[in-house]
Amino acid sequence: MASSKEYLEFVLEQLSLLDEITYRAMMGEYIIYYRGKVIGGIYDDRFLVKQTKSAVKLMPDAELELPYEGAKEMLLVDEIENKEFLRELFDAMYLELPAPKKK
Repeated sequence: MASSKEYLEFVLEQLSLLDEITYRAMMGEYIIYYRGKVIGGIYDDRFLVKQTKSAVKLMPDAELELPYEGAKEMLLVDEIENKEFLRELFDAMYLELPAPKKK
């Protein structure tokens, strides 16, 4: 099942306190970038983020979910309506994420 454009727009609105949020459509899903780094994505209308130490610390009860078959488990963001929390989460995660690969 692909993710809806409406859910993408909802997530982008929830991330509106952050600068430099971009996305890329990929096979019916959406990869979410923060300042050029992959931070998570929207898969089957679920907002998932990478498992970093800070993300696990900020969301200790988050469910681990597979974005798609064969992928690494990611954390399901359940506080999607809390814009301040999302800003704190993304800022904390950013420092732990690898730099984008050079093309």
